[in-house]
Amino acid sequence: MPKAKITNEEALAFHLEPSPGKWEVTATVPMTTQRDLSLAYSPGVAVPCEAIAENPELAYDYTNKGNLVAVISNGTAVLGLGNLGALGSKPVMEGKSVLFKRFADVNSIDIELDTEDPDEFINAVKLMGPTFGGINLEDIKAPECFIIEQKLKEEMDIPVFHDDQHGTAVICAAGLINALHLSGKKIEDVRIVLNGAGAAGIACIELLKSMGARHENCIVCDTKGVIYQGRTEGMNQWKSAHAVKTELRSLEDAMKGADVFLGVSVKGAVTQEMVKSMADNPVIFAMANPDPEITPEEAHEVRVDAIVATGRSDYPNQVNNVLGFPYLFRGALDIHARAINDEMKIACAHALARLAREDVPDEVALAYGKSLSFGRDYIIPTPFDPRLIHRIPPAVAKAGMDTGVARRPIIDMDAYEHGLRGRMDPTQSILRGLNARARAAQSRMIFAEGDDPRVLRAAVTYQRSGFGKALVVGRQEDVKTKLEEAGLGDAVRELEVVNAANTHHFDAYKEFLYNRLNRKGFDRKDIHRLVGRDRHVFSALMLAHGHGDGLVTGATRKSAHVLEKINHVFDADAEHGVAGVTALLHKGRIVLIGDTLVHEWPNENDLATIAERAAGVARHMGLDPRVAFVSFSTFGYPVSERAEKMHIAPTVLDKRGVDFEYEGEMTVDVALNAKAQEHYPFQRLSGPANILVVPARHSASISVKLMQEMGGATVVGPILSGVDKPIQICSTTSTANDVLNMAVLAACNIG
Repeated sequence: MPKAKITNEEALAFHLEPSPGKWEVTATVPMTTQRDLSLAYSPGVAVPCEAIAENPELAYDYTNKGNLVAVISNGTAVLGLGNLGALGSKPVMEGKSVLFKRFADVNSIDIELDTEDPDEFINAVKLMGPTFGGINLEDIKAPECFIIEQKLKEEMDIPVFHDDQHGTAVICAAGLINALHLSGKKIEDVRIVLNGAGAAGIACIELLKSMGARHENCIVCDTKGVIYQGRTEGMNQWKSAHAVKTELRSLEDAMKGADVFLGVSVKGAVTQEMVKSMADNPVIFAMANPDPEITPEEAHEVRVDAIVATGRSDYPNQVNNVLGFPYLFRGALDIHARAINDEMKIACAHALARLAREDVPDEVALAYGKSLSFGRDYIIPTPFDPRLIHRIPPAVAKAGMDTGVARRPIIDMDAYEHGLRGRMDPTQSILRGLNARARAAQSRMIFAEGDDPRVLRAAVTYQRSGFGKALVVGRQEDVKTKLEEAGLGDAVRELEVVNAANTHHFDAYKEFLYNRLNRKGFDRKDIHRLVGRDRHVFSALMLAHGHGDGLVTGATRKSAHVLEKINHVFDADAEHGVAGVTALLHKGRIVLIGDTLVHEWPNENDLATIAERAAGVARHMGLDPRVAFVSFSTFGYPVSERAEKMHIAPTVLDKRGVDFEYEGEMTVDVALNAKAQEHYPFQRLSGPANILVVPARHSASISVKLMQEMGGATVVGPILSGVDKPIQICSTTSTANDVLNMAVLAACNIG
C-alpha cells in the first residue's frame, strides 16, 4: 500500500483554513440574555468566587479547572527539529492540545514561554497553577527538562508530566510487558540495552527499573558509548544514576547476548550484526523518529524470532504517546490528583498491555483493514481503539487513589467507566474507519470535474493520502493551469488526466450509450456530443466499463442535472429503488436522512425502500440501524392525510421482514430524544433513531440545509445508494474536503 505524501502547501493550508490555528474557545453556558450575562459575570459570579476563596476545593466544581490541562513549552527541542524557540513551537503545542480533546475529552490550552532559563520557566508555570488541573510539559531539551519537571513536581499540587519523558516510557513499558510475555521471559531476568540517554531514554529505563528490571542488567549507551562507573566524559547526574560496573564500552559490545534493545537515538544506530548477536527471541524497540535505529525488515532478515516495535504508524507495534498522556491525565483529573506518580504510570502500562491481549473489536479490524490479534505484530493497542477511553483512565485513577494522591476518590468505578464511554465522539472513529477502509481498497477514483480547483485539490489529496489512483476528467492544459494557480503545480505529473480526446475507448463508449438510448430519442450525433462533450456522461461511461472503480461528481452542477446525466448510463432512478441518503454529523451524533436526492414525493412502498437503503448505508458506517418515519404527527395524532403514508410505511417493512429496528410515524423530537420516547412505551426503537425517513425530497433538503446553516452540522452526502457502481454526487457548495469525503465514501463502496 503506498505511503501518504504530505506537501508543504497542504500542511500550511491545513493550519490556515478554515481559520488560523487548530482550536477555538466556545462557551458551555447560555450567553444570550441580560440575565445570562449577569449570572456569568457580574453580579452572579461573586457567589462562586467567595465560595472558592473559602474552600479552594470548590474550584473543581464551579470552574473548568478540573478538566483543563496546560501544554507548555519553550521550544528548545521541537520534535526532531531542534531549538525553534517558543513561537516556533506553537503549532506543535496547539496540536497536542487538540489531541487531548480528541482522545480523552480533556480541555487544553497551549502556552509558549519565551525563556531558556529554567528558573524563569519554573516560576512562570508555578504562578499559573491555580488555573489548571494539570501541566503537560513538552519539547524542552535535556538536561533542563529534568530540572524543570522535578522542581515543579515539588512545588505544585497538581500533576506535572513531561510527556517526552514519561509518555514514551509508559507505552514502551506496555509493549515490553507483552513482548516478554510472548518470549517467556521475566523483566527481572532480562538484559536490557538502552541507546539514547536523553529525556525519553532516561525515563524509559527508570520506569522499567521501578517495574522490576535490575540495575546491573541495564546497560545505557549514548553517543560516546556505554555509561559505566568511572566514566567522566559527557556525563551528568541523570546519566550517572544509571552507570554500571562493566567492561563493556560500545553499543556493539553491549548488544551481545542482550534480550531487549530500546532505542531513542538516531537512524541506523543498530546494525544487522548487532541484532544477530542478541539472545533468543530478542525484543527490539527502535523508536527513533522519523526513521528507526533499524527497520523491522532489516531486523527480521537476520532474526525471524525478533519482536520489533518502532515509533512509526506504517509498521506494526507503534510506540505512540497518544496511547498514554490523554488517558493518564483523564484518570488524574477525575480524582483531582495532586500528582501523576510511578504507580499511576505503571497502572497505565499494565492496562494497555492487558487490552492488547484481548480480542480486538470488529470495528478496529475494519478501521485498519486487517485482522488484529495478540502476537508478535500486535503487542500494543492501536491509537484508535475505542476501548482505551473507558479502560485506561479507571486503572490510572485507582492507582492514584491507592497511593493517596486523590483529592476526590471515585466511589462507583462501574458508573465512572460507563460515564467515560459516553465522553467520546463516535463520529471520529467512524470517519477514521472509513478512511482506513478506503486506503485498503486502493480504488481508482474518477473525479469528473477537472476544471474546478476544489475537485483538483481533492483529487491530489486523495492520491497523496494513499487512498488510490485519482483519474481526473478534463483538458490537460486546464488541469495544469488550475493546479498551478492552487499552488499544486508539482501534482500535474502525479495525476492521470483523461478526456474524450485522449481515450482509446471513445467508440466503445458511444456504442454502449447508443444501445441504451436509441429508443429514447437519441440518434448517433446526439450520442457523439454526449460522450465527447459532457464530462458527467463520459465519467459514468468510464465507470461502467471498469476504467475506474468509483465516481465523484456534482461540485459544479445541480444534483438533479447530474443525476439526469448519470441516468443515461446507469439505472439510477426511483423506479430502480435508488435513494439518496445524507449523513449529518453533529455534537458526537450521526443521523442519516433520506431521501435527499432521488424521490420527489415517495409513496409508502418507496419510503420502505428508502429505509432499507439507509439501513445499508448505516451498517457500512458501523452503525446499528434504527429507523424513524418522521412527520408532524406521532402515531396517528394529529390526524392528517399527508401523514398517512408515514403511518403505513412501517407495515410495508413488516411484510418485507427486514432485520433492523424501525418505527413511525413520529415527530423528530420523539425520534431523537430518549426522554420523549418514554411517553410511548409501546414503541419499538431501543434508543434514539439514527435514520430519519422524511415525507418528501423537499422536506429532506430543508432539514439538511437548516441543520448545516443553523446547527453547524457537518454534512456528508447525499450518498447515492442502490446503483450498481459506487457513484457519489457532491453539492455545488462543497469544499475540497467535502469532495474528498465523498471520494472516500465511493472508495468504501457505501451505497
